[in-house]
Amino acid sequence: MRKLAVLTGAAFLFAAGLSTTLKAQAPADDPTKMEPAAVNALNEMGAYLRTLKDFQVQSTGTSEIVLTDGQKVQLAQTTNLIAKLPDRLMADIVSDQGAKLYVYDGKTFSILSRDDNYYATVPAPGTLLEVANVLDDKYNIELPLVDLFLWGSPGSTLPKLTSAIDIGSSDVGGITCEHYAYRQEGLDWQVWIQKGSHPLPKKMVLTTMTDEARPQHTSVLTWNLAPSYNEATFAFEPPPDAHKISFASALPKKKKETF
Repeated sequence: MRKLAVLTGAAFLFAAGLSTTLKAQAPADDPTKMEPAAVNALNEMGAYLRTLKDFQVQSTGTSEIVLTDGQKVQLAQTTNLIAKLPDRLMADIVSDQGAKLYVYDGKTFSILSRDDNYYATVPAPGTLLEVANVLDDKYNIELPLVDLFLWGSPGSTLPKLTSAIDIGSSDVGGITCEHYAYRQEGLDWQVWIQKGSHPLPKKMVLTTMTDEARPQHTSVLTWNLAPSYNEATFAFEPPPDAHKISFASALPKKKKETF
């Protein structure tokens, strides 16, 4: 089973799957920190995302990396993702750490590293949820923006919130949003949700609390709910001079904080 995980690297979250709701349970020490409206906002956003059958989302963000001497370095990343549920995905990533292409056509999953011209392809199960499970369990690979379409799906683990508050109205790229802040063990995170009939996540900020340097990942999302694509979008064709390699099996993973 795949656990929804907040990462300060290539992947972060939010998702859609089967109907699942969070319940507001106030901490005993401070009931004001678990606001029902902030919890309900996540449920409403998830319910809306579960209605999307296909979408395109562009993510522009930065991640802070902590060096061995404690200094923080900021790296940039842009992701362009097109998904057709339940069994198609294309994600093109350009970052300070390199450029990669991810393609899933319902039968195979492929990754191309554009910088060194290597690629790998493996047989894949028939849904994005199953692919996410296999990649995570067998190869320790996270699909880009994976939880945008896995929130509440069978086998996912919902976050155990310790705090949920409504910060207030805010503007993200000219779109009026409501700004919320949440806490869970080891992680503080914020989400700006578009107001109105399309409650889409427009911005995310994640702060890792288990590191005294408090590194952050920030991402701004631009959505297209009527994307233009055809089957060729999800067909992987490696460059003629690309070198084929195999995925390495994952080493045993340490327990990571779930979201």
